Amino acid sequence: MEYRIEKEKCIYNMSANNKPVLMVPSGSTVRFETYDCFEDRIQDAGKGIENIDWEHINPATGPLYVEGARPGDVLKVEILDISINDHGVMAAIPGSGLLGERIEKAEVKIIQIRDGQAVFNNSIKLPISPMIGVIGVAPQEDSIPCGSPGPHGGNMDNTKINKGSILYLPVFVEGSLLAIGDLHACMGDGEIMVTGVEISGSVKARIEVIKDMNIKNPMLEDEENIYTIASDSNLFAAVKKATEDMHEFIMKRLRLSFNEAGMLLSAAGNVQICQVVDPMMTVRFALPKIVLRDGSNG
Repeated sequence: MEYRIEKEKCIYNMSANNKPVLMVPSGSTVRFETYDCFEDRIQDAGKGIENIDWEHINPATGPLYVEGARPGDVLKVEILDISINDHGVMAAIPGSGLLGERIEKAEVKIIQIRDGQAVFNNSIKLPISPMIGVIGVAPQEDSIPCGSPGPHGGNMDNTKINKGSILYLPVFVEGSLLAIGDLHACMGDGEIMVTGVEISGSVKARIEVIKDMNIKNPMLEDEENIYTIASDSNLFAAVKKATEDMHEFIMKRLRLSFNEAGMLLSAAGNVQICQVVDPMMTVRFALPKIVLRDGSNG
């Protein structure tokens, strides 16, 4: 059975106070229909970005209550499929992004999706690589805008959260209250201009509660790598958090000493940037799975 949540059932803040729109048992498959980050309000280039309601940015569909999820558990979210619309939108916004102080005038660009490509202009076509920008659970305290990342997940803008990947989120409140939104047809690591190819669509995910796993920040795996993910207002601090999380993980997993684990990460690990345009910047630390397989057999 596949459950479905319509995009009209969405939130703008992740909070324990949000009422769940659907309750499912662990192991369920759920399709989340999603708005784009502008709530589908920009459908042509003539729609000025200045007319956007900035209180309704990055809506996330949900929240979903997962039965059996308790604080201290981990929510395993397997991304089975990502479907996207036939067009997306990009924007240049004065004062936003790494080049924001040099942007003199706001500009909107509609990007058509044709034959598996994002048509940037008549001569530039980019292969699509659909990914999820916002995915997270309710935080332990307070209410966090969907546009902000943190230990709960949120707006991580991690290009590796795509079809076939598995995301692990720490659970802070009963039921977890999972929400998903902010899809991109394609996006570069860093998202330096604040928008990727923002697009509406849907995400099909299998969701399971894990009882014997304890993490402080999100983790991710795909066919080739395992990743630790961390966010902070200081980029170096985010790098350090992600590195420390991976270091702790492999010390336990491979039974290595502190020094050995650090040397292994220095030889085989990769620090990668997710996004550097939110007040809380996000990085991931990637480690090839082959290292874990070889180490476990050693």
